[in-house]
Amino acid sequence: MSDGDDLLRRTAELAVQYLRSLPERPVRGGYDDVGALRAALLTDLPESGEDPGAVIELLAEVGGRAAVAMAGPRYFGFVIGGSLPAALAADWLTSAWDQNAVLYAAGPAAAVAEEAVGRWLLELFGLPPGSGYGLVTGCQMAHFTCLAAARGAVLQRAGWDATAQGLFGAPEIAVVAGAEAHSTLFTALQYLGLGRDRVLTAGTDAQGRLRLDELERVLGGIEDGTPLIVNLQAGNVNTGSFDPLRPAIDLVRRRENSWVHVDGAFGLWAQASTRLRHLTDGVERADSWATDGHKWLNVPYDSGLAFVADAAAHARAMAPPHAAYLQYAPGQGQAPERDPISWVPEASRRARGFTLYAALRTLGRAGVSGLVERCCSLAGRMAERLVANGAEVLNDVVLNQVLVRFHPAGGGDPDEFTREVVRRVQADGTLWLSGTSWQGRSAMRISVSNWSTTAADADRSAEAILRCAGR
Repeated sequence: MSDGDDLLRRTAELAVQYLRSLPERPVRGGYDDVGALRAALLTDLPESGEDPGAVIELLAEVGGRAAVAMAGPRYFGFVIGGSLPAALAADWLTSAWDQNAVLYAAGPAAAVAEEAVGRWLLELFGLPPGSGYGLVTGCQMAHFTCLAAARGAVLQRAGWDATAQGLFGAPEIAVVAGAEAHSTLFTALQYLGLGRDRVLTAGTDAQGRLRLDELERVLGGIEDGTPLIVNLQAGNVNTGSFDPLRPAIDLVRRRENSWVHVDGAFGLWAQASTRLRHLTDGVERADSWATDGHKWLNVPYDSGLAFVADAAAHARAMAPPHAAYLQYAPGQGQAPERDPISWVPEASRRARGFTLYAALRTLGRAGVSGLVERCCSLAGRMAERLVANGAEVLNDVVLNQVLVRFHPAGGGDPDEFTREVVRRVQADGTLWLSGTSWQGRSAMRISVSNWSTTAADADRSAEAILRCAGR
């Protein structure tokens, strides 16, 4: 098979076959032994090129069989969504067009699609309409982007230009986060030279929410006027709980030179729902926000989103020095074009806007709200079924997260037994979920965020969990 058209048609057939298999295939994937997988894929690099069709058939067989069915309806691990059909189709077009979304001049449609996505999401999330926005790989780099803007802004107010002068000799920045802040936040601080271990930690409550008295205590130990960055959380990765955003921001705003950043990796999407929006009350008063599209918007990887209220601070932190051979905006158009490179830490980059554009335009405001609300309802449904059959749910199920703990019928260690139930569920293949540790106790962690998950999938999954627990 050497004709390019035939190769692409056959590849599309193989992709559709895989997608059709998702509802019934074992969610854990078909390879239990990494040795067998390596034997199938790790070969000597051929001296002469092999037939493209044969290579694709091999990948479809081995890669498809090994693939974890995280795009399917019963994958409940790590807050991973699937891919809406329209978003997946747009992703195929994105690869076919092969646009480098670095400059408007390099990919005009890619740049304008990002403009549409940014405008729609700012409106959907209720964020300041003039905010800067950038499309990055995931929430890790969204944190990096937002906190780079924060670092530059608080230092500029203190009379220091971090973009030009770096950090050598700069005023010290105080960074505050809750005890349940996600690890990606600390990684971003590490990348930015602000350090992971220098963060001042405020205590949290039994649901992982920042305690206001703890925040006040930490802030009281920081000299007023010190450049300050405070990190809040919209959607705890274990419980789904939200920091008290409005009163916490009120506390921080009393400080002379402060910045509030919100980790809304999946919880920020509650803003799209009138039923759930109370959880994010006051979030629009922050200075920056990080979230993912490949979680609850259900677009293919990779898709992170960074928003910064002060667009000038955002661009100042990200826009690179100009190279003579590149054509930067504004160009020859009637209005200044938007160069994506001015808002993200990458130069050469995939045109991520097309998948987001397709998802948002096909769902609309009501569709996004319905997707989020449906996932939360299904999480509650699973929790109720499990509790009714003897399991213990450790968290208030306010969003799409459920923490489950099992006590062995004949007595014994519930931590050890819960870990064993998680192992059995993963091996069973009906669904896939992960284990976690919550406040010193082992727990099963269920995350419902896939557009294709139905009530039947939730019930089938709950029954499989109970079966593995001997219930």
